[in-house]
Amino acid sequence: MNSKRTLTLVVIGAALIAWLAGAATSNRELPPPTIASRAAADVKGADLAKEITRLHERLRPEALPRQPGRNLFTFHAAIQHRAPVVEPPKAAISEPIVPLAPPLPPLKLDGVAEDAGPEGPVRTAIISGDGQLFLAREGEAVTARYLVTRIAADVVELTDTIDGSTRRLALK
Repeated sequence: MNSKRTLTLVVIGAALIAWLAGAATSNRELPPPTIASRAAADVKGADLAKEITRLHERLRPEALPRQPGRNLFTFHAAIQHRAPVVEPPKAAISEPIVPLAPPLPPLKLDGVAEDAGPEGPVRTAIISGDGQLFLAREGEAVTARYLVTRIAADVVELTDTIDGSTRRLALK
């Protein structure tokens, strides 16, 4: 029984070794590698070069422009006729010259704040105008033109320092 077992193991081992050796070495022939023919690529390159030269010749101007200083992007400007200059009538000497008052600055009352004081509430007006925010009490200036005369719960009276007129701002 030992000889049978030994012979079986030797035959199976030899088959495995032959199988592994066949897998490790290749006796198969490979097909020759396909090499792209350069002639087809060269023909395409030559055709492309011919096309490029043809386009360059087509884009080259055949004649130089007659006026080299012209602007191709402007149209011919029509001749402009000037209207006769009319002088404005001069003011008569007898007419007084009235100075124009400067425009009123846009002011808005944004709110009124109150603080408790010994004689009653002390109010502060919050006024916006000319891109600024003014906090003013009675007797203080708002801009260079106005002076706060009176502050009520919802109305502020401003006196114009230029002409003495009164302007009222109310809460909205």
